[in-house]
Amino acid sequence: DFNDYDVGQRNNLEIINIFTEAGKINENAPKEYIGLDRFEARKRILKELKEKEFFVKEENIKNKVPYGDRSNSIIEPFLTEQWFADAEKLSVKAKEVVNSKKTNFFPENWSKTYFQWMNNIEPWCISRQLWWGHQIPAWYGPDKKIFVAYNEDEAKKLANKHYGKDEELIRDPDVLDTWFSSGLWPFATLGWPDNKEYVEKFYPTSVLVTGFDIIFFWVARMIMFGLKFAGDVPFKDIYITGLIKDGQGQKMSKSKGNVLDPIDLIDGITLQDLLEKRTQGMMQPEMAAKIRKQTEKEFSDGIPSFGADALRFTFAALASFGRDIKFDLKRVEGYRNFCNKLWNASRFVLMKLEGQSINENASISSPDEWILSRLQHTKITVEKHLADYRLDLMSQTLYEFVWHDYCDWYLELSKPLLDDDSTRGGTQATLIKVLSEILTLLHPIIPFITEEIFEQCQSLTEGGSERLITTAYPEIDQDLISENSEVEIAWLQGFVLGVRQIRGEMNIAPGKPLPCFVQNSNDTDKDYLKSNHAILTALANLESITQLSDSDEAAESATALVGEMKILIPLAGLVDKEQEIARLNKEIEKLTKQQQQFSGKLNNEKFVSGAPEAVVEKERQKLQSVEQAISDLGQQLDKISTL
Repeated sequence: DFNDYDVGQRNNLEIINIFTEAGKINENAPKEYIGLDRFEARKRILKELKEKEFFVKEENIKNKVPYGDRSNSIIEPFLTEQWFADAEKLSVKAKEVVNSKKTNFFPENWSKTYFQWMNNIEPWCISRQLWWGHQIPAWYGPDKKIFVAYNEDEAKKLANKHYGKDEELIRDPDVLDTWFSSGLWPFATLGWPDNKEYVEKFYPTSVLVTGFDIIFFWVARMIMFGLKFAGDVPFKDIYITGLIKDGQGQKMSKSKGNVLDPIDLIDGITLQDLLEKRTQGMMQPEMAAKIRKQTEKEFSDGIPSFGADALRFTFAALASFGRDIKFDLKRVEGYRNFCNKLWNASRFVLMKLEGQSINENASISSPDEWILSRLQHTKITVEKHLADYRLDLMSQTLYEFVWHDYCDWYLELSKPLLDDDSTRGGTQATLIKVLSEILTLLHPIIPFITEEIFEQCQSLTEGGSERLITTAYPEIDQDLISENSEVEIAWLQGFVLGVRQIRGEMNIAPGKPLPCFVQNSNDTDKDYLKSNHAILTALANLESITQLSDSDEAAESATALVGEMKILIPLAGLVDKEQEIARLNKEIEKLTKQQQQFSGKLNNEKFVSGAPEAVVEKERQKLQSVEQAISDLGQQLDKISTL
């Protein structure tokens, strides 16, 4: 094997083959072995060693023996004439451009993998004995003289000059290594070498997106060839993606039966069809049965249709700088819910603005200023993450802004504003402006739903593109950043959330209007209360908001704080104290039983050491969640007990 070759090199032994191409012993062996099959010869050699007392001992060693993909035969090292490229010479400039940051890896740590190969580079065997590929441009004369040329006509001219007459030439039957051909890709696809118009226009490219497993196979070859043949690096940035694994962190493979086809996630698939797909062509019945059982457990109802946008958003959100990406269907479900939320938000906006004339110059309220300011911060953050190739953080930023700032808060804030003649015009203009920019920001991630909504919004906007895909990416408008409005709306959110928290803790129905008192308020609090009175009563579902002086004694009330200001909700007639205490105790008792179950499992050494790490981690998370819930309910119990 290769170790034998190294021994031979160290001891200056003659380099020979002992096999024929058919795997039989050739004439380089003793006469009695010539023509024997390799496996039979090995048995006879062992027998002869024992007979002549050269045999020392025999060991059973587990070894990774390479097998041919198609023939299923054991592969043996075999000396042949091959073509080599001087990779060390090509690597000099290729190392310089990464060292000087002319070409950058994202994440940067993958440059170590690049240099590890480059600094230990060996001559590159560029010939392959295959039926397909670019044939080696070399021709042999009758005396085996080699003529390397651009084409056969040039080779014949070289041969004629050498021999002084025309001679028949035979072309080398080998083809170039796949990675040699692939290394030419960045400029060969642009018309090089015959037509350089596109090479000059588009080369070098901006970014290569690829996997870490082919950094030395492909990335390094493209850089070496780009510098050698096109005179420049093929790309400025190299974005290395992780390897997608299943929810348990296992590599997806047919033999494990855990492969998920993206088309099945987009269109959906029944359990029966999924079972057939995963076990198709399996020769071992026990393996097929195992995969069927596993699939039935995981997908008892098949896989529902998630749509292309939800799947795209999931992959963008998972595109961290880690080596492995755990893929979980719950994540796809979550982003499908996001797409539904965006669709419903757009329905609300279109319904509210249908038949309305949008006045883009109308004066705007604090909530309008706030959402426009939040939008600018979102654009700043998105641009930064895009520049850093943090698609996961970019996706998270857009998700948070759209779901929480725009849908959860601004759309709710807009309802009372649209009912007020003085604020309606500005809110209408802000609703459609922010929605339009949201669609543009999200378009690279979820192109289908955003294009559909954009088309429906066209009747509300003047000018611009007919298609979202040709719309310019939104620019940051620093003038729209408003610190004052952000402080004011943060105060408003704190007030509304405080009332909602009281409702939740005291088990008061969300639809029941509540009287509200405030105490210990400063001048800013009073200004905010006055300017946002309609919004506060609408969003917190309040009957009234009454100011109390610091000396006033409030009735028995539940309390929340916004800064130093107290929010007081009188509990008379709202809560049956004894009944609520009984309810909380019952809930705590139920959760305590669950806590004991999870703790027992995690204290079982057999379970912790034997179960997959992902399963153990899930149990830890369950325990943590239950303990947090018990703590929260305990605090509620303490609070209501003191009323």
